[in-house]
Amino acid sequence: MLQTTGAFKVRGAFNKMLLLTDSERKFGVVAVSGGNHAQAVAYAARELDLRSLILMPEFTPINYLEATRAFGAEVVLTRSLAEAFRQVAAYEAEGLTYIHPFDDPLVIAGQGTIGLEIFEDLPQVTDVVLSIGGGGLVGGVGTGLKALKPNTRIWGTETAGADSMAQALTKGEVVELAAVTSIARTLGAPAVSKTTLALAQQHLEQVVVVTDAEAVDALFTLLHDCKVLTEPAASCTLAAVDKLQGEFSPDSHVVLVLCGGNFALDDLCQWRADVLPPKMRVQPCLAN
Repeated sequence: MLQTTGAFKVRGAFNKMLLLTDSERKFGVVAVSGGNHAQAVAYAARELDLRSLILMPEFTPINYLEATRAFGAEVVLTRSLAEAFRQVAAYEAEGLTYIHPFDDPLVIAGQGTIGLEIFEDLPQVTDVVLSIGGGGLVGGVGTGLKALKPNTRIWGTETAGADSMAQALTKGEVVELAAVTSIARTLGAPAVSKTTLALAQQHLEQVVVVTDAEAVDALFTLLHDCKVLTEPAASCTLAAVDKLQGEFSPDSHVVLVLCGGNFALDDLCQWRADVLPPKMRVQPCLAN
């Protein structure tokens, strides 16, 4: 979350773009995103002197739109995320390379560098807890970390209303959500991919689904105790650990990956007022 774009997504975007051929570089890249992937692709393209075009649904929060444009991307607004994905083929036909937010081996490998860094910093790691949107982060980190230390346990977490991986694991196949209703917008992939589902089946111990209220409560705990301001899509890892306490011992070395910190500041007090029940509102809102 301390990356330039405020999220881990730059890793996968850079890894994909650094391996483009000269002919691919000439046309640039196209991506679909309503959140952190958009900024990552825009920033990486700017740094590598590539054209970037980002298809974003018209309901995308203004802070994401402004940040993506500020990194130099052309932004095309669509009526829905599904419509954005449908338009990708037309831009690919023009020669642009599609940078998928998670269903791409090079993007997944880029996200997996986090696993390498965890092992470098904490070789005694026993458990890692990660958020799941489309599954690229957990798939990459699980692959990289287990290659170095196979007995490391990888735990995933999603919020209710954005739990496409949990449902897919239960059913044994990709499940498309009828709607994404969680406030954790950056976990809002309506479906994981066959690739990321297979990686989750291979590496994950479990996916813990938490409520929006539990994620927001964890957000304020991290802000109050650690002075770190995350998205609910990142703080949900702390909420998941609370449910997993029985899995850990005094000898455990548990890592929480706080994967993003992008949201409109106006949302902060709104979440506290609308999402948290009164009994969970234990800390004052800093914006008041």
